[in-house]
Amino acid sequence: MIKFKLEGEFIPLIALLKAASLVQSGGEAQSIVEEGLVKVNGTTEDRKRLKVRIGDKVEFMGKIIEII
Repeated sequence: MIKFKLEGEFIPLIALLKAASLVQSGGEAQSIVEEGLVKVNGTTEDRKRLKVRIGDKVEFMGKIIEII
């Protein structure tokens, strides 16, 4: 599990995937979210601008990011 320390109130989902080094670019992050390959708190998510907040868990390719 990857623990990601949130600096502000939230981070957009595509920015989180890039910041956690799970994708190479924002465009790649946008594509994988649109394809339904990302889960947030156990639910498949297709909103690329979703605001991820402390306590959320994001899953992609078998990796889980916990927002702390």
